[in-house]
Amino acid sequence: MPEAATNRKSWIDYLSEEDLAFVKRFILASGSLKALAEAYGISYPTVRLRLDRLIAKIGVVDDQQIISPFERTARALYAEGKLDGPTLKALLAAHCEETEGSHENHAGQ
Repeated sequence: MPEAATNRKSWIDYLSEEDLAFVKRFILASGSLKALAEAYGISYPTVRLRLDRLIAKIGVVDDQQIISPFERTARALYAEGKLDGPTLKALLAAHCEETEGSHENHAGQ
């Protein structure tokens, strides 16, 4: 197995303590969003949004096509709603530009 694959973080490593607490409560509520909403004292749509964002975050960080830790982290923050679309695009474009410049510098040496 390549070294990069063995050093790669698991999807669970990207979850915050808050995410893990949510997953635990979700499991203890037998997957009932209604029971989870009652436990948190919030509305069902709010719990559904939180779960949808967590699903998107796990999908992003578990995506085998994304090899850059920077891109994986940025996309996870977007999935959580902590970055907006234009900010994500700007960060990814700047990162791409930087990494392409880095590869060109190493090739010319």
